[in-house]
This record gives sequence, structure tokens and C-alpha cells, in this order.
Amino acid sequence: MDEIAERIRTGDLKPGDKLPSTSQLADMYDVSTGTVYRALSLLHDRNLIIGQSGRGTYVAEQPRD
Repeated sequence: MDEIAERIRTGDLKPGDKLPSTSQLADMYDVSTGTVYRALSLLHDRNLIIGQSGRGTYVAEQPRD
């Protein structure tokens, strides 16, 4: 979760970018899909990502300072 949040903060992941699937993230980070679900839930709670039913998970638009 921290790595994805940092990639969003630094602009490596930009608003509208699609994140890999839950199973792809689990493979990438060598964790269970349950762990990925929890991490994505925390990122969603922080308004860093949005889920679009049937389409995937995307980086959310960030508020301007």
C-alpha cells in the first residue's frame, strides 16, 4: 500500500491510470489477494484510488493545493 501511495504522490502513477488486477498485485508483491484487498481498501479510504465496477481500479483525481 505504501509503495502504491508513494507512486501516486510522486506522479509515477497519474490520475486515471489503471492499477493492475488484484491477482496481478498479489503476484507482484508476493502477498495474498486478501492482503491486496485490504491495501486497496485503505488507498480508497484515503481517496487515492477509485473502483469502477466491472472495469477496474484507477488512480483518483487529486485535489489541487
